[in-house]
Amino acid sequence: MTVKLIVIGKLKEDYLKSACAEYIKRLGRFCTFELHELEEYRLSDSPSDKEIAAALKKEGEQIKRCASGMIIPMCIEGKQLSSPELSEKLCEAGVNGFSTVTFIIGSSFGLDPEIKNMGTLKLSMSKMTFPHQLARVMLLEQIYRAFQISSGGKYHK
Repeated sequence: MTVKLIVIGKLKEDYLKSACAEYIKRLGRFCTFELHELEEYRLSDSPSDKEIAAALKKEGEQIKRCASGMIIPMCIEGKQLSSPELSEKLCEAGVNGFSTVTFIIGSSFGLDPEIKNMGTLKLSMSKMTFPHQLARVMLLEQIYRAFQISSGGKYHK
């Protein structure tokens, strides 16, 4: 299975880069992993709704060029799953003929509605709000945990 993570923007802090690198390395035991860091559209300090919508549309165009397989946009209105439930979804993806699962994390303004509608499953991490850079680490950890669960590993308790 190939797991893609499409994100808008690059990580800035070294500690977050290190955490992501560690989980990406661990995922190598279970899947082919691809990280696609896409350019964030720059907005004014006080953007209008129209400016935000235009930025999300431009970011969405970039995302569409990379996304494939089972598409899982991360969005606040998405479904919240437990770690075992995420593991089941990844297993079901393979059974349902998906050789690729693509997770998408948008910019601080979210994702274009068209990208959300492309999703096979819209996923939310929590009702709480997290910085997008931290969300990347958390999602990578949960994907790794999901593979550990499905393989009977001892990582998940």
